[in-house]
Amino acid sequence: MPLITSAGIGSGLDLESIIQATVDAENVPKMNAFAKKDKSLEVEISSIGEIKSALSKLQDTIKKLADPDNFNKRIANITQPTSDDGDLVSVTPTKDITPGNFKIEVLEVAQGSRATSKTGFTSTDDVVTASGGTLSFAAGDKSFDLTLDAGATLADLRNAINDSDDNFGVTANIINTGTESKLVLTSSVSGSGNDLVITNDNAELDNVSTDANGGPPDSGGIGISDDNKAKSAVIKVDGIEITNDTNTFKDAVQDMTITAKRQSVDGETAKLAVSYDRESVTTLIDEFIANYNNAIGQLGLQSRVGKPLNSDATIRTLSSQMVNMLSTNLTDAGPFTSIFDIGLGVDKKGYLEKSTLVRSLNTAMDENFDDIGKAFAGENGVAKQFESFLDNYVSSKGILKQREDNLNTQVTDLEDDVLKHEFRMTELESRLRKQYAGLDVLLAQMQSTQQYLGAQLASLPGFTRNKS
Repeated sequence: MPLITSAGIGSGLDLESIIQATVDAENVPKMNAFAKKDKSLEVEISSIGEIKSALSKLQDTIKKLADPDNFNKRIANITQPTSDDGDLVSVTPTKDITPGNFKIEVLEVAQGSRATSKTGFTSTDDVVTASGGTLSFAAGDKSFDLTLDAGATLADLRNAINDSDDNFGVTANIINTGTESKLVLTSSVSGSGNDLVITNDNAELDNVSTDANGGPPDSGGIGISDDNKAKSAVIKVDGIEITNDTNTFKDAVQDMTITAKRQSVDGETAKLAVSYDRESVTTLIDEFIANYNNAIGQLGLQSRVGKPLNSDATIRTLSSQMVNMLSTNLTDAGPFTSIFDIGLGVDKKGYLEKSTLVRSLNTAMDENFDDIGKAFAGENGVAKQFESFLDNYVSSKGILKQREDNLNTQVTDLEDDVLKHEFRMTELESRLRKQYAGLDVLLAQMQSTQQYLGAQLASLPGFTRNKS
């Protein structure tokens, strides 16, 4: 604490030391007590924070365990035929598909139609319509119109088709053979009977239409050969033939999408095995074990002897409830009456572990996979019980959050107490300086008087100063 003045100059006494000793006697014990209290609060806040963090991690895992979808995942393992031509099919199962094994053959891959000029133009600059007009494009249930300006060339037509905002999937190209230019139009609309049809409102455009103006089908200057007609995709699943307009077969096998990638060669098939996603469930349960044990470990660490939470009633209750949650009685979970029936156990230290005492987790998955999901995510499942229990502790209004808020309030109050105490010490020093300043002046005056009287007495006749 800074000194205000230098006391003792008048009297010669070490008043600074006296003032400092008086202030220290009052200040030091109190500041030590403040420091001790502050350290205790900070350690306790840190301990509560460590426990809260561990419970939050466990809560994140519990939320995943409480979601039935995490137990309903399916995986599809495909064995593609040995070929240099690439994959035959791809598949996407949903959570509702029934596990099983299938053989898939692709008899035909879907394609859109391809229309080509029957006779070529001399060049891309050839005019396709002198007066302008409208071409109408259609394939299946899709269509769009394209209006050309007077004097539009073959190149203008190609660009207008490709740039049209209404185009449903027609691509225009010009192929130059060396002697002539041919217009080639490719439609993305696949499926038998969905060939591209082009009509017009001006006979000048017959050369770039499949149907001449007012004429019968295929009477225009653009034609589609048999090989270039639109085709449907055809696959066989376990010998059952299935036809679809596109290469994507949704629910050909119920709750699964099959996409044909290429045509089978010599009857080759892809083998598909659909099964439960056991690996993701095992990973989730392992995560639960790890985060539960971490929480139990933190509760033990932060409440051991010498820690501020030792013998803390809240922590004791929390630890006890954590263990009790594992013993939740299950309903509607098949043969499982508790999670200990699915291959989990608790060791002597209270840590969760995989156990084979009743049955192993792998055995439980083999025998009753669906019921494992119900054991955790069912209406009365362990995860559902844990979810509300943990929320009571770690939510924004939970017990541990309230505890943290209370401790932080105490820290703030302690800081205020320190400021008030420092102000009192400043006032105390000020009072002491005023008091000792008066004493300093008084003693200085007394010393001055003493010196004066001594000088007067020494000057009297017959006065002899004692030399001893």
